[in-house]
Formats: sequence, structure tokens, C-alpha cells
Amino acid sequence: MAINQTAVTQFFLLGFQICEPFHLLLFAFFLLAYMITLTGDFLIVILVTISHRLQYPMFYFLKHLSISEILFTSNLTPNMLYVIFRGGGSISFVGCIIQFYLYIASGSLESLLLTVMSYDRYLAICNPLRYTNMMNLQFCQTLVLASWLLSFSLVLITVTLLCQLNFCSPNIIDHFFCDFSPLVDLSCSDTSVIRMEVVLLSIPIVASTFSFILWSYICISIAILNIHSTTGRQKVFSTCSSHLASVCSYYGPLIVIYMVPYRMDSPNVNKILSVLYTVFTPFFNPLIYSLRNEKLQHVLWRLLNLEHT
Repeated sequence: MAINQTAVTQFFLLGFQICEPFHLLLFAFFLLAYMITLTGDFLIVILVTISHRLQYPMFYFLKHLSISEILFTSNLTPNMLYVIFRGGGSISFVGCIIQFYLYIASGSLESLLLTVMSYDRYLAICNPLRYTNMMNLQFCQTLVLASWLLSFSLVLITVTLLCQLNFCSPNIIDHFFCDFSPLVDLSCSDTSVIRMEVVLLSIPIVASTFSFILWSYICISIAILNIHSTTGRQKVFSTCSSHLASVCSYYGPLIVIYMVPYRMDSPNVNKILSVLYTVFTPFFNPLIYSLRNEKLQHVLWRLLNLEHT
């Protein structure tokens, strides 16, 4: 047979070969972004955990969103930094599968948590009289637990099918992490089933969560427009502006990635667009919430003994 049937036990990630002359600058930039991301997310988790002033559903969901982003970025960025610094790097087959699993699962978790947070903002603004009774601690814990279980269990279907594929030489992945398409393209098995499974599973989930968030903000916008006071409108909008900015930073790159027909034509464009989702979205979220949320800032200044009152 013409195909080399040597079993693959590891893969070689090419990384950003087009940026090889600037690899040290790229390494320093991504390392700085990673450190800021981790610092911001860990700070949010600590503040929400220790402060009685932040014991509200919105901050409870925000804490778990930060945990999901810590998992997401820590799964990808350290290995990406290694690949950039070395001009490429090897990853074992098992390591590649684990990285792919955590990448999809933590990304799905973030999507579900953003959906839960949009429901929280919808209830707070559109049904304020019922909000306290409906969004109690037990209900919040149930929503978060369901998000964790659903995101990490559904991905197991894809991972199980992926492990059943045969991978033959060559073992070179033209990417900086084990993404689905570059990985499946290396298989010498029939991949039609797993490709169909991913379409049937991922598109409805992404479409349903995005549609729910869109519906909730349509209802919120209508409620805000019905407020006669300009000051009242601004005050109500400020309670959901951080979440709205986070939704845009999450779904914006995803829409660009899956709407631009690049996968078969330009792997370099693939990588650049993936950086938007894997590096910049986790980087901006802690900044968005820390800069736009007065309660979070107030607790931070008090913790640092910078409060003047």
C-alpha cells in the first residue's frame, strides 16, 4: 500500500513558523498575556471566595467562569510557549488527546456559564421582584454543577471516537495545539462518522446558547427602553455591561473562525484566528470585569488597604 501504516505515538506541532524571526518577541508577548490572565482570574476567584460583599449569584457565576478560563488557558498556553520557543515541539498521542479534551470541555463550560449569567441578568432586570426567590444559592449551585457535568461529559463522545481512529505517518500538525481538524486530518481511518458527530453535537449547542443569550438581551433591552429616567437606564445597563462585553469577546472570535472559509486554504490564518479565541478572549475577560465592576474594585482596594473611607 502507498500509505505508511506506521502507528503514531506522538505528534509534532509546527507552531508559528511564519513568525520564526520574531519568535522571542512572540514568546514574551504571550507569556505576559498568560501571566496577566492567570493573575486576573485567580484574583477574581479569591475575592469572590473571601468577601461577603460579593456573595451574589452574578459573582458566584463569575468565579466559576474564571476557574474555567484558568483551566482553558493553562491547558494550551504553556505548551504553546514551548512550541514557540523551540520553533516546534513534540506532544505524545495521549497528551494530544487530553489537551483536545480539556480545550473543548473548558470552552464549552465557558459558553454554558455565559448563558447562565445571561439568564441571571435577565431575571434581575426583567423580573426583579421574583429574582431573590428564584436565584437562590441552591439553584445557582445546580446551574453551575449542570454546566460542569454537561460540558465535560458530552465531549467524551468525541474523544471516544477520536481514540478509535488510526493515525499513520506523517505525524506533523500544522498548528500550535491539538485542534480537531488538524488532528483528524492526519488519520488514515474513515473520519466521516466523527466529523458528522461533531457537527450534530457542537452546532446545536453553540447555536442554542448563543440564541438564548441573544433572546435574553433583547428582553433586557426592551426593559431598559421602558425606563423613563436616563440615569435609571444607565444604572440598569451597567449591571450587565461587563457580561455583554465578555459575551462579545467570546462569541466574536468564534463567529469569525467558523464563518471565514480558511481551513483548507490557509493554515496560517487558522492559527491567527485561533489566537484570538485561545489567548485574547481569556486575557480580556478579567480586565473587563475588574475595570467595569465597582463592587469588585471596592473589595480589591479594601483588600490592599487602599480604601480611603
